[in-house]
Amino acid sequence: MNTFDWSLIRSFLATLERGSLMGAARELHSSQPTIGRHIAELESQLGVVLFERTGRGLVPTAMAHQLADSARAMEAGAHQLARTLTGARGQTRGTVRITASVPVAVTLMPPLLARMRQALPDIQVELVSSNQVSNLLRREADIAVRMVQPQQGSLIARRIGKVGLGAYAHRDYLARRGPLRKPQDMLQHDLIGSDTDTAILQGFAAMGFPVDRDAFALRTDDFIVQWQAVRAGLGVGFVADYMARDEPHVVPVLKDVLKVPALPMWLAVHREIRTNPRIRAVYDFLAEALPHVI
Repeated sequence: MNTFDWSLIRSFLATLERGSLMGAARELHSSQPTIGRHIAELESQLGVVLFERTGRGLVPTAMAHQLADSARAMEAGAHQLARTLTGARGQTRGTVRITASVPVAVTLMPPLLARMRQALPDIQVELVSSNQVSNLLRREADIAVRMVQPQQGSLIARRIGKVGLGAYAHRDYLARRGPLRKPQDMLQHDLIGSDTDTAILQGFAAMGFPVDRDAFALRTDDFIVQWQAVRAGLGVGFVADYMARDEPHVVPVLKDVLKVPALPMWLAVHREIRTNPRIRAVYDFLAEALPHVI
């Protein structure tokens, strides 16, 4: 075998890491049959079996694991080439892809992007609103706004501030159910929390009040739904302070006695791609603007 299509390697790695053709198709924005054809073609060209087809899905063979490191090296080289070419263009016009958590993307980013549009009118933005951590090394995004510090050594991460968190409720709900004076009072109220995330449950346990999921009148992993439930007067929820800042009918509860740890906000960008004038301009704008709105 002398040459082969790079897309075959991309499909192989995505299938290996996602564990299924469907997962690989979602990652690569392709179709399941296309990924299946790529795997079959690569196996034919290499003369080996890479995945065993079982009733439980695809199981990578020993050969697949053996080839994985070389394939990842090829992937890294391809992305390095793309970054080099992108930086060499030296343009301050074009598209920049930003990823941020759903609350940040919904609440904080639109006003900032409106201001940035005036400052950088030749730049278009692709905003990925997701609580999943996008992979900057694979160019799933150019810039990431994260609540956890990236660990990859080839990324530059700048801590730009802290996001305050607190318990909030609608005035009408409190008028109906009564005030909260101490943390254990929350156990007598309708609580809004997460479905699979256990952070709130861990917080209750740390205060000496172990509870389970049944303590929540509403469980959802969508933070915007949680916030809207608080606004609707459903109960007491835990939200970022910036979300409640401009909502006069929603007020903090137990503000002086319930100390919810703040979350750090990080702005991350690839170390080499930061030399791209277009991405550098957006990075610098966000680094200056975000600390003033969180």
